[in-house]
Amino acid sequence: MPGEHDDVDRIVSAWRRERPDLDVTPMEVLSRVSRLSRRLDLARVSAFAEHGLEGWAFDVLSALRRTGAPYELSPGQLVQQTLVTSGTMTNRVDRLVRRGLVQRSPSPHDRRGVLVRLTPEGLRTVDAAMSDLLSREQVLLTELPLTDQKVLAAHLRRLLRPLEG
Repeated sequence: MPGEHDDVDRIVSAWRRERPDLDVTPMEVLSRVSRLSRRLDLARVSAFAEHGLEGWAFDVLSALRRTGAPYELSPGQLVQQTLVTSGTMTNRVDRLVRRGLVQRSPSPHDRRGVLVRLTPEGLRTVDAAMSDLLSREQVLLTELPLTDQKVLAAHLRRLLRPLEG
């Protein structure tokens, strides 16, 4: 909106003054995205902590939750969805098993395979954490009407698509 300035405007203005030879236009978008990302990270850490979770635990639990009942995946599928190594996933599943949030069971399709499944406690925990996270994310977006949020989401999707391969 005209007449409204933020810290990024001041930073960009200072760079334009000090380095008029540089095109600092990308900062107008990406510095704001970076600052929003930091705010979102803080909101996520806070939402997860209220449920005794760290971000990695939420990632694993939410990957299981999104699959639908019976909320189970193989460790390999969890690796694919969370983009970590198999060794890291083994460690994470072990920790979640000890907390009673997931359980391992033999795969009915592969004698050597296992499945990781949400326990009822894991389901309650991830659902509560997700509700809290969405409430906090909605607060971050309160300044934008829903139509603007949809336009912004479309623009961000266009930026991300080629980067995500």
